[in-house]
Amino acid sequence: MLTEKELQEITTELAHCATKASASVEALNIIQQHRGWVSDEAMQDAAALLEMTPDELDAVATFYSFIFRRPVGRHVILVCDSISCWVMGYNPLLDVLKARLGISFGDTTEDKRFTLLPISCLGACDRAPAMMVDNDLYGPVTAEMTEEILNKYV
Repeated sequence: MLTEKELQEITTELAHCATKASASVEALNIIQQHRGWVSDEAMQDAAALLEMTPDELDAVATFYSFIFRRPVGRHVILVCDSISCWVMGYNPLLDVLKARLGISFGDTTEDKRFTLLPISCLGACDRAPAMMVDNDLYGPVTAEMTEEILNKYV
């Protein structure tokens, strides 16, 4: 069930949209801002509010890399795996992150501090290899920089 705050924020967004469905990305973002991810139940409630089927809204959610459909850690690390980042040192960066965190892509650390995810492009080819932690973009990132970056996110 959507909270009163979530309903209020989504309703505010609807006032700026030509159709209810056109607010789908914003509605998903609002839910995620409050909960950290979008559950199946929240998806169903939001779909009803937006006059969409849950499958239609899920198609929107799964299209966007920044909408999480399962629980994530307090901080989400997105590692760009584009060709530019790959050529400029993606593999050593990924190896260090996996070793330091003790997880692979799609996993969350035991303390729920970090979730590690790939992303096809961060739009930072001029700063490859790049990664993003929450909303903070880093690049070019060397393996040696990762510990300092991770320590910022307690």
